[in-house]
Amino acid sequence: MASNDDVPVQDTVEQDYVGYLGSAPSLPSIDSADTDSAVDTDSIRRSTASVRTSIFESVEENGRTYHRYKQGQYPLPNDEAEQDRLDLQHELCRLTFNGKLFLAPITERKLEWVLDIGTGTGIWAIEFAQEFPETNVIGTDLSPIQPVFVPPKCQFEIDDAEEEWVFSHKFDFIHGRALVSCFRNAFTVIKSAFEFLEPGGYLELQDGIFPIEYVGEPPVDSSLYKWMKLIVEGATKIGRPWTGTTKYKEYLIEAGFEDVVEKRFYWPIGPWAKGKYFKTLGIFCQEDLLSALEGVSLKLLGALGWSKNEIDVLLAGVRDDIKNKPLHGYIPITLVYGRKPLNA
Repeated sequence: MASNDDVPVQDTVEQDYVGYLGSAPSLPSIDSADTDSAVDTDSIRRSTASVRTSIFESVEENGRTYHRYKQGQYPLPNDEAEQDRLDLQHELCRLTFNGKLFLAPITERKLEWVLDIGTGTGIWAIEFAQEFPETNVIGTDLSPIQPVFVPPKCQFEIDDAEEEWVFSHKFDFIHGRALVSCFRNAFTVIKSAFEFLEPGGYLELQDGIFPIEYVGEPPVDSSLYKWMKLIVEGATKIGRPWTGTTKYKEYLIEAGFEDVVEKRFYWPIGPWAKGKYFKTLGIFCQEDLLSALEGVSLKLLGALGWSKNEIDVLLAGVRDDIKNKPLHGYIPITLVYGRKPLNA
């Protein structure tokens, strides 16, 4: 696992969203003196709450609901609890990128058509359409859980990005976020994106890098460490590996993109790191991970033969670990974008 000296330097992005957070250092450092105790962590936790509309066209398993279209292809639920988590994660991403929905230099050209792959609740597509009201924005997903009332030029379609793309037009920008559980072969999707971009158009992917990393020695005896190892194993077994996001840059270059850029960010798990920026990200990440535990585990540990009762017992320990400040775990985040050549 990585140490402070092993992790690449994080790019600093413009502070135009949460100005009080300040610039983020390369990696969260341990707040041994708790010098930022003045940070109102309770109010930050309260701000993670959100309300989503009810779902439809779903199937139920173990008290959770899942997409019916291409049933079983995506391992996480699509119920209200999961929708709340996705919207929380969206806010976490905006905090990470200082309010920006994207970092690719897409505003250098006119944006007529934009595609959001794996749109989830549609919140990214909706906010993009609000920011660029003259742009046509399409969000695709296996689950029809997006709201009915959206900006005039924003629309949603049930679609599988791993199948042949059949859009009647090309796009100026294609975006995908948190796709780690979505695809058997991410390169195939990246290649399709390349084909359906206008020359000069950009693809941007934002995703977590797994397994979880730690400052210092990894706690190999902890429930969290054991759980993460099992999740990676289960994801590989069902053919949707969690270990491929570090190859996004390589995949973009292989697909034909140019001017490919990769940036790294870091989400501490809990408010153990120094500074308001990392403490805020840490609280949001902690809530995100706690909310995701059951939904992620039911399918992926189930694929390894675990029963619901066995999963519940393990998760009780994992929840304790996630709230355990001394573990100092964090999730690296990769943001990769590239441009389709003008002569392609």
